[in-house]
Amino acid sequence: MAREITGFSNPLVKRVRSLREKKFRKAEGLFLAEGLRILTEAREEGVLPEMLFHAGSTHPLAIDLIAAMEAAGGDVIETTPDILSKISGKDNPQAVVGVYRDRLTPLAKLDRTKADIWIVAQSLRDPGNLGTILRTGDAVGAGGLILIDDCVDPFSVESVRASMGALFTQPITQARWGEFMHWLRQGPGELIGTSLKATHDYQEPRYQSPSFLLVGNEAQGLPESYEAECDLLVKMPMLGKADSLNAAVACAVMAYELLNQKRAK
Repeated sequence: MAREITGFSNPLVKRVRSLREKKFRKAEGLFLAEGLRILTEAREEGVLPEMLFHAGSTHPLAIDLIAAMEAAGGDVIETTPDILSKISGKDNPQAVVGVYRDRLTPLAKLDRTKADIWIVAQSLRDPGNLGTILRTGDAVGAGGLILIDDCVDPFSVESVRASMGALFTQPITQARWGEFMHWLRQGPGELIGTSLKATHDYQEPRYQSPSFLLVGNEAQGLPESYEAECDLLVKMPMLGKADSLNAAVACAVMAYELLNQKRAK
């Protein structure tokens, strides 16, 4: 049964609002997602939130979501737009906010044979880029996103929002570089990096499956030692004055080249 909360000082409101901070997300293993589109995408993937907050929305998707939560015995809380705003940190909050268990997949549990394309991001800092890369992975049917070293938190409100629901379709793994390379070399997999120092055009090689596409930090690119461990280094032509593409854009260009080659087989 749904319950109602209307007080700003309610302990549950304070607890859920605290999930906007990484230390509390990590301590509780929970994160926030907001908006009917994202929460509906999650439900279509078979994932319901542990708690669902809404402000009396009559949208059909909200009604379906509430019904699914109640059928599963989930915690549905009706509240006010002002409290939703406090929880989400937005002046114009979405109709619903969900609290989810974090969705990290251990590296050892990844099945590299389930997809031809995997995306690996090293020291990614921007939540918008991370969300966009998740959406790209979803679009090309990637097996998942492997975050290397100290990347932005994939469960921050900003990252979740930017993923537009792809957070629930793409497995996410976190690992250190050495741990990842040890795992990678235990089975098939071609590691492909992009570098301005590369001599191969990105459309020149015939890529192998599974392909692990390595995306570097937005400002620094890939460390030289990481480039040296790649099976292939390629570059995209830059015909104007810019010397590089945004990390998420470069990832999308490369991911679609991999997809097109695999579709042509």
